[in-house]
Amino acid sequence: MSGTNTLELTTSIKTEAYRLGFDLFGVTRPSPPPHLDVYQHWLTAGRHGGMAYLASDRALRRRADPCLILPECRSILVVAVNYLPQPSQPSIGQIGARVAAYALGDDYHDVLLERLEHLAAFVELQVNQSVPNRIYIDTGPILERELAQRAGLGWIGKNTCLINPQIGSYFILGELLLGIDLEPDTPFRSDRCGSCTRCIDACPTGCILPDRTLDARRCISYLTIEEKGNIPANLRSSIGGWLFGCDICQQVCPWNMRFAAPTSDPSFQPRSFLVQPDVNLFLSLAPGSWTQSLRNSPLLRPKRRGLVRNASIVAGNTGDPTTVPSLVRNLLCDSEPLVRAYAAWALGQIGGEQALKTLEQAKGMEIEQIVMDEIEAALASPPMET
Repeated sequence: MSGTNTLELTTSIKTEAYRLGFDLFGVTRPSPPPHLDVYQHWLTAGRHGGMAYLASDRALRRRADPCLILPECRSILVVAVNYLPQPSQPSIGQIGARVAAYALGDDYHDVLLERLEHLAAFVELQVNQSVPNRIYIDTGPILERELAQRAGLGWIGKNTCLINPQIGSYFILGELLLGIDLEPDTPFRSDRCGSCTRCIDACPTGCILPDRTLDARRCISYLTIEEKGNIPANLRSSIGGWLFGCDICQQVCPWNMRFAAPTSDPSFQPRSFLVQPDVNLFLSLAPGSWTQSLRNSPLLRPKRRGLVRNASIVAGNTGDPTTVPSLVRNLLCDSEPLVRAYAAWALGQIGGEQALKTLEQAKGMEIEQIVMDEIEAALASPPMET
């Protein structure tokens, strides 16, 4: 391997990366990140919410020095895959349930892992020996957007997404740490957000902060995916129709409006029932069998109780009267207190004779405090205006 020309090797790896379906490719060194203090301040302020794993001492040490992850590391490949499906999601003002674009197809973790494993094998074939390596796809203690910026893939925008001037920001990042020398790319140093604040202005919950971080505790993506329990009542209406994740800060970004194009990658094409999801379908997810239609989908992450909770919020926010029978059933019969609690909230939002009757009935039989609280609040407040 000592006689291998690093530039030629890097070029051949880049060619193979594009053949495997990656849309962006760059190389950087495993040097400590220069902006670790911003991340540490974010943690100290508690803006990571319930994601305690982000703040562990071991994770912090590894983020500060990638060589603690792979001691032999001498280069880090950063790749990206466009996930914007065809056809693209309906407009930002769509009424009804919505799923973030990245989650409409297959789970990106599985898709990118397979491709990066092929790329690692290709590297070893090129140098004719085993190469120490480690693969991450949003799964390990590294600051991947900072690595991507250092590898020349784009800049970190005000909405905290990495933005590439040719394709926008609808892409997933992956990293391959390698124990060989490769030719590093020039970091992307310019900030092309300028004075634009469209993402900040459009965020329904005001979670995007001035220092290019966000308060996860207010982010719709965090609330509908990472938050496993109760969502603060004052944020529920801001979730609108988002059943899983959120794309608003990307949809309004001028770089996406001008340059983002749908991918032809079959892995990220939408499952038909997720393009315009039927809320009743998600309110009716059955324990035990609910995963069947979502096999290999990111929507498995919040588990059944989280998805049904989210569907209840969408039902309440949209005021859809066709969801009342499903909400009634969930409030009176579901075994999960969280599901019953959010059915009560949604019925209180929708209102009507059947909703009121069911809430009164449930009040006399419920024993879980979280559900009792939601029933009391629903009965005490008038339904939303539609």
